[in-house]
Amino acid sequence: MAKKDYYEVLGLKKGASQEEIKKAYRTLAKQYHPDINKEPGAEEKFKEINEAYDTLSDEQKKARYDQFGFDDSMGGAGGSGFSGFNGFGGSGFGGFEDIFSSFFGGGSKSSSNGPRQGNDVEKTMTITFEEAVFGCKKKIRLTIDDECTNCGGTGAYSKSDIKTCKRCNGQGRVFIRQQTIFGQSTVQSTCPECNGTGKIITRKCDVCNGKGRIKRTKDVEVTIPEGIDTGMTLRMAGCGEAGINGGSPGDLYINFNVTPHKNFVRDGQDILLNVPISFTQAALGDAIEVPTIDGHVMLKIPAGTQSETKFRLRGKGTKNPKTSSSSRGDQYVIVHVETPTNLTNEEKELFEKLGNVERKEKKSPWEKFKDLFQ
Repeated sequence: MAKKDYYEVLGLKKGASQEEIKKAYRTLAKQYHPDINKEPGAEEKFKEINEAYDTLSDEQKKARYDQFGFDDSMGGAGGSGFSGFNGFGGSGFGGFEDIFSSFFGGGSKSSSNGPRQGNDVEKTMTITFEEAVFGCKKKIRLTIDDECTNCGGTGAYSKSDIKTCKRCNGQGRVFIRQQTIFGQSTVQSTCPECNGTGKIITRKCDVCNGKGRIKRTKDVEVTIPEGIDTGMTLRMAGCGEAGINGGSPGDLYINFNVTPHKNFVRDGQDILLNVPISFTQAALGDAIEVPTIDGHVMLKIPAGTQSETKFRLRGKGTKNPKTSSSSRGDQYVIVHVETPTNLTNEEKELFEKLGNVERKEKKSPWEKFKDLFQ
């Protein structure tokens, strides 16, 4: 049976770069690896992919193949000498080492004894409307895994009690030879002697018992920026749990919940305020005093103001906590015209006179509405 062109096997055009060859190989090797793909023919396809890669990843073999194709002078089968996992062009696992590392935990690029960042901590804080608008400082109590101050996070009684693991020579990983359907393979695994730390502690710290970390409850001061609102999150770098093997600590994330105000309503950076006015104030106009977060201000109500009219007070809103800008939103005052009830006799007489005048001079709103259907 005629062999397929190696470029065709990897889905590439002739003259593809080494980067393109390696990328295509990694993708196909993952797709057709027998431990992943149980479909019939996957194993043969996998061998075919590796044979193509073994030739094209070697510049000399690739040059001969580009010139002569499947020529006997290449040693047959493209000169790969492929047999299972052995004979990858004299380069051990070649590119397959990376594949194996990614899919099955092998490879030599990772090490569990390196510094690792500590876990992040997430908390919820409830504050008042005023605290959110103006910002404040508050304390939050955390119970976390913190660095043991007695041993400095080493877990040892003293520095002289820390020894390099002899089994892995301080690497934290050991090589294990395994027999697979393709022959013998060598993979890496966490060192069982030191559990991947690369170190052996001969005498453990009396306080943390060798863990390097202890449970600690502490208070952290939180500076809450102006304008924070419900649903926003504040990140405090380095205030989470202690790192491992000298790694940096995690972060603290605080999610905020702001209690509602009895009068003001937040709308982003703007503040809304509903204010009732009388029928007379709406009709004749007036100047009224309204509260803002900065204190009371005077607001002019023009004559003939309708209910639900919205007035804007510039710069009387809140800051945006996500920026350093000092600009603020606005406050919107929504007026509601109240219909008078429980009128006195004098008030009734005045409204009756007003009604008579309206009927003589112009149509009432009800009459105008009825005219629409004539």
